[in-house]
Amino acid sequence: MENFTFCSPTEFVFGRDTEKEVGQLCCKHGASRVLIIYGGGSVVRSGLLQRVEQSLTTAGLSYETLGGVKPNPEDGLVREGIRKIQNMSASAPVFLLAVGGGSVIDTAKAIACGACYDGDFWDFYIGKAKIQRALPVGVVLTIPAAGSEGSGNSVITNTATGQKISLRSPEHLRPVFSIMNPELTYTLPPYQTASGICDMMVHIFERYFTNTPETNITDHLAEGVLRSIIEQAPLVMQHPQDYGARANIMWAGMLAHNGLCGTGHVEDWASHFMEHELSALYGVTHGAGLAVVFPAWLTVVSRSNPKKAVQLAVRVFDVPYEGRHEQEIIAEGIARLRHFWTSLGLPSNMRELGITDPDIDLLVHNLHETKGEPIGNYVRLDRILTREIYDHTR
Repeated sequence: MENFTFCSPTEFVFGRDTEKEVGQLCCKHGASRVLIIYGGGSVVRSGLLQRVEQSLTTAGLSYETLGGVKPNPEDGLVREGIRKIQNMSASAPVFLLAVGGGSVIDTAKAIACGACYDGDFWDFYIGKAKIQRALPVGVVLTIPAAGSEGSGNSVITNTATGQKISLRSPEHLRPVFSIMNPELTYTLPPYQTASGICDMMVHIFERYFTNTPETNITDHLAEGVLRSIIEQAPLVMQHPQDYGARANIMWAGMLAHNGLCGTGHVEDWASHFMEHELSALYGVTHGAGLAVVFPAWLTVVSRSNPKKAVQLAVRVFDVPYEGRHEQEIIAEGIARLRHFWTSLGLPSNMRELGITDPDIDLLVHNLHETKGEPIGNYVRLDRILTREIYDHTR
């Protein structure tokens, strides 16, 4: 096991009607002026935004709003948010409140660090600068998927360069509080629910597939969350207003990405990097893209490094072990994973994503231009291997 520091200071307020506590929580964490960040019209139509605003008003807090975050969040709205903060009264720092899913939270985090920096916020994403401080961020979660409500990560697309890049800064970008009411997820479309389930599973896989030895506790934590997701997901899809199933899926999404399932591991993240190029180029839903990319990644890397693929197949997907060749076990494990995701309504190849003629050359070029060569850690991937993985997604 590797040395590690794990600090997860976010206050999680979980359960029915907890969004009504948002004003009180903002005050508790030092807010006096609030900028609410949200996405499309669903938080307006559902009345959630109105309830949040009422709670802030009752708590004596002034606020402004910034809507329009897209599913693959873009730099333009981040820059607009930074300008908006600069134009707000300078009497006290602004508190950022993200009301939505991962895209909204990631946008709020980008604004939070960019507003405290004299240069372009994109410098943080390309590694030109390191975050020294950021404004506080609170969350009212509406979509369990990205796990951004408990992580220090943010992913933004730069529309000018076509780059979709993740930033990790746990000490600065973890939300100070996250309100998690499973009832707010009842009306999510089935495809969005399924894509979120895939995203949280791959967040665990990115940590699980490691060459670090002697990580038995962390492995079993990851496997337990994965098995719970597999158990609860069909209930959520069949009964969207099953509070217990929604609650378990919502909590699993946070646990998948707050770092606990990767403690002591050297993590991988190659399949996420590869999907980021796919969604940056073709605008596909991130979780759906992962359902296509991850099995292809696992197929290729397990040829040279089979150990954790065998372990996953046996411990999580109950593939029989005795008397079988490890590649046979792996193939059945991948098949069971694909079947699980397709049973939720997710795609298994590029065609089902709506991409009939993927530009593999451009995907490989953009990937390595952004992330260098090689990428990943479980198996180090050069351009030949990433091309083979993309080819497996056709």
